[in-house]
Amino acid sequence: MAGIAGIFRRKSVEQIQAEHEHGELKRSLGALNLVLLGIGCIIGAGIFVLTGHAAAEWAGPGIVISFVITGILCGLVALCYAELASALPVSGSAYSYSYASTGELVAWIMGVLLLLEYGLAASTVAVSWSGYLLSLLADMHIAVPQVLSAAGPVKVNGVVVGHGVMNLPAMLGIAGVTALLVVGVSESATVNNIIVAIKVTVVLAFIGIGAFYVHPALWHPLIPPQVPAPPPGTPMDMGHQILRALIDILTGGSGSRYGLSGVVHGAAVIFFAYIGFEAVSTAGAESKNPGRDMPIGILGALAICTVLYIATSAVLVGIVPYARLDGPAPIATAVNYIGIGWFAVVVKIGAIAGLTSVMLVLLYGQTRIFYTMSHDGLLPSQLAVVHKRFKTPWINTIIVGLVAAGCAGFLSLDTLSEVTNVGTLAAFAIVCGTVIYLRVTHPAMKRPFRTPLFPIVPILGVIMCVMLLMSLMAVRGTRNFFIVYMAVGVAVYFSYGMWNSKLGRGIVTAPDTLAGMEAPHPDP
Repeated sequence: MAGIAGIFRRKSVEQIQAEHEHGELKRSLGALNLVLLGIGCIIGAGIFVLTGHAAAEWAGPGIVISFVITGILCGLVALCYAELASALPVSGSAYSYSYASTGELVAWIMGVLLLLEYGLAASTVAVSWSGYLLSLLADMHIAVPQVLSAAGPVKVNGVVVGHGVMNLPAMLGIAGVTALLVVGVSESATVNNIIVAIKVTVVLAFIGIGAFYVHPALWHPLIPPQVPAPPPGTPMDMGHQILRALIDILTGGSGSRYGLSGVVHGAAVIFFAYIGFEAVSTAGAESKNPGRDMPIGILGALAICTVLYIATSAVLVGIVPYARLDGPAPIATAVNYIGIGWFAVVVKIGAIAGLTSVMLVLLYGQTRIFYTMSHDGLLPSQLAVVHKRFKTPWINTIIVGLVAAGCAGFLSLDTLSEVTNVGTLAAFAIVCGTVIYLRVTHPAMKRPFRTPLFPIVPILGVIMCVMLLMSLMAVRGTRNFFIVYMAVGVAVYFSYGMWNSKLGRGIVTAPDTLAGMEAPHPDP
């Protein structure tokens, strides 16, 4: 019984804060680094990856509305993350927040969800990175065999033209980013800053130049009729559409193509695009002044990227008929439509660079979460071993890279993105709930940043996350995978994590107690 009771044990807020004060990771990231870290992850995952798929399959030109819906939700969640990240500046992100509030089992579940959010998200981005690379190589008359260019159907303008066995370029992309992360976070942040400058310039150029090639007729109707369309003589007014959308979501009905429910499902699909703002919170232990810099990094990155997303999606569906945008490289499709050769090359190079930085930030976030879970004894101690020279969790990083490369090489873009979103939405709902819990149980805790309009903001965040989550769970394959995945994750906790938990054994988990660790050498 004592072991089972341990699933409710919690780390104290004071203990988590003490671990931050005595951590061995190098504190080298300022506010600008954190904003760029967030932009580095956000810009790319949505604009370069899933915008075309969500427009072609679900929302049509209404993808613009989908981005607005998701931007509002992420704004609510970002305010919650900003409060937690400023009060609890740790590498474990939402995992650590859960450990301090709802207990060890929920913290473990959060760690399992974050593996979907970061590890599989990096694989998803790698697949799109491969798509842009292959498009650029095709412009140079270099052909990669289809058998090595995709895991599953190969699409051109939304039409299946062949089938592949593995995505070799995606695997090589993950391998390169993994090697960079082993070298060190400071070096990685420098490379990321350069890449962010390049890809933001490219995105702005696409918006500016692409606006002259927009055909407004392609925006109409903004929300295409639902497929299959209702029988003749039964037009669906807005009230009927809203009712049908709610019924689809709340009853677990199949998400609809187009119509209002298609726009909502599209918002759930592109939710993946906003993961980057949360990745900033995983850098808490390496931030110079987390109380001030973490909120700036999270909210600043989200605000900048939301505006760029809405503008880019509007231009994209205004250039190319939305039905032809389903593929791993929708921006490449659009610039090919424009027909300006040099511009197409520049955009594709920018997309490749941009998606590289997205993979870097996502893998970075996943390794830091495993690093923290290993310190707590819930994962093997080898995952917390820090390289004596590079000051990075190198074994952890290599393992995460291998798993992400395998998923990128052998799973399709659709499968990867929807499963990633399920994990992310579930994690975000728990984070919003954690803010409420800590406000009640630790009202005197120092909070350099406080979520405004409490408790309205976190409550709305939970509600919107659950609505989009149910929309994704309506897809049978996604739902079945998620149930099996979570069952395996919980089984691992009861067979390993619960019995090896340092908190359960009364062991102090401050990182500097581990043998062989060197003191940090922060930048002056």
